[in-house]
Amino acid sequence: MIKYLITALCFCFATAHVQAAGNPAAGKEKSQTCAACHGMDGNSPLAMNPILAGQYEDYLIHALEAYKSGERKNAIMAGMAAPLSDEDIADLAAYFSRQKGLYDTPAGK
Repeated sequence: MIKYLITALCFCFATAHVQAAGNPAAGKEKSQTCAACHGMDGNSPLAMNPILAGQYEDYLIHALEAYKSGERKNAIMAGMAAPLSDEDIADLAAYFSRQKGLYDTPAGK
């Protein structure tokens, strides 16, 4: 009995955070609005706007979902994330995570 319970729990934890794979090409198309603040490829030219390029895909998904739900507070991002579907979020995260940026630059630059 315990063996079955442990197996069931492992299965639940293994599948709990499975996200649909995003489409980077679709994400590029959807990123046009993001470019105003975050740059065309997610490398923001302004220090006050976070660099999205090269961020971890799962982090970007989590951040957008948190803005959408209100868990993360930012009036601008809440408005931007509100209309996004799960597919939109996955596509944007797939696109920005594959761009050269945050983790491709030397430390201190």
